[in-house]
Amino acid sequence: MSGPWGAAGPALRGPRAGWLWAAAAALALGALLGAWRWAAGRRRRRPARLQRVGTVSSLFVYPVKSCRGVAVPRAQVTPMGLQSGELRDRFWLVTKEDGHMVTARQEPRLVLVSVGCENGCLALSAPGMEPLRLPVRLPRKNPVRNCRLFGLDIQGRDCGDEVARWLTTFLNSEPYRMVHFEPSMVPRKSKDVIDLFRTTDEVAYPDCSPVLIISEASLDDLNTRLEKKVKIQNFRPNIFDTWEEILIGSVEMKGTVCCARCILTTVNPDTGVLDRKEPLETLKRFYRLCDPSERHIYKSSPLFGRYFAVDKTGTIQVGDPVYKMVQ
Repeated sequence: MSGPWGAAGPALRGPRAGWLWAAAAALALGALLGAWRWAAGRRRRRPARLQRVGTVSSLFVYPVKSCRGVAVPRAQVTPMGLQSGELRDRFWLVTKEDGHMVTARQEPRLVLVSVGCENGCLALSAPGMEPLRLPVRLPRKNPVRNCRLFGLDIQGRDCGDEVARWLTTFLNSEPYRMVHFEPSMVPRKSKDVIDLFRTTDEVAYPDCSPVLIISEASLDDLNTRLEKKVKIQNFRPNIFDTWEEILIGSVEMKGTVCCARCILTTVNPDTGVLDRKEPLETLKRFYRLCDPSERHIYKSSPLFGRYFAVDKTGTIQVGDPVYKMVQ
C-alpha cells in the first residue's frame, strides 16, 4: 500500500484482460454453489446478478506496517482486514519515541524485515541480524503508547526494549519502538482519513482501509511500459485481483476509493533501496489521474488499485472465483 489516499481500481489506457484461471474443478464447483446459495438468500433484500470477473491468484498479510508481507493460501476477512492465524494485517507498527509512525517512506529497509508466527510469538528476521521472537500477547506491564498516523491518534502496546534495539540496530537510525494494536483498543475511522468511507469502516494501522485489491491484468499492463519490471510487492495489496462490489467465497466487499500512489512504490522490495522514480513516473504518464471533482482527495497522484470495505466476513483462499455483483 502506498500513501494515505486510497487504493483504487486501475484505470488503464487499453487494459488487458489476463486473469489466472487456476481453481481446481471441485473448488470452482463449490464456490459456484456457494455463490448460488448466497444469491438465493439475498434476493428478498435486493436482486443481484453475479458476474465472474476473475480468480484470486495471491493473498498477502502485512503484520508489521511497511515490513515484508506474508503470502498465505487462505485468510479470514474480518471487518478490520485480513487475518491468518495470529497474524493480523498491519496490527504492528514501528514508531519514533514520540509515537509518530515510521514507514518505508522514511526507512526503506523496513521492507527487508521478514515476519512470521511461531508458537504464539511474532518472529522477525532481517539480513545480518539474529532472528528475534516476541510474544503476540504482550505482558500487561508493557506500557500503552499514544501513536500518530496521518494526523490521527491511536494507541498501541509497546513491544519492549529488545525489539526496539533490534530495529534501531538494523536500520542504523534514531531510536525506534514497535507497538501492537489490541482488540480492546479504539480503532481509527477510515472516514476521518477520506470522507468517502462509511462511518462503520475502521482500521488499526493501515493507511485508511481494511483491504487493498489490485488486478493481475493491471500489473501486467504496467510492466509492458517499464524497462525494469516491478513486482506486486511494490504495491503491497492484500488480494491480487479489482471491482466495485464483489463476492469471494462468502465474503462481500464494497469498493470505496482508489489508491493514489506515492513514493513508497519506488522502494525495491528485494534491496530496500528507494529509487524515487519508477514505477511512479510511468504510473503518472499512463494511468489515470483523478476526476477534477476529486482532486481534493487524490491531489496529482496516479491511481492504481482499489480500497475495499468489508460488508460480510468469512474465509477466502487462493483459487477462489471473484464475482462482481451487478444490480
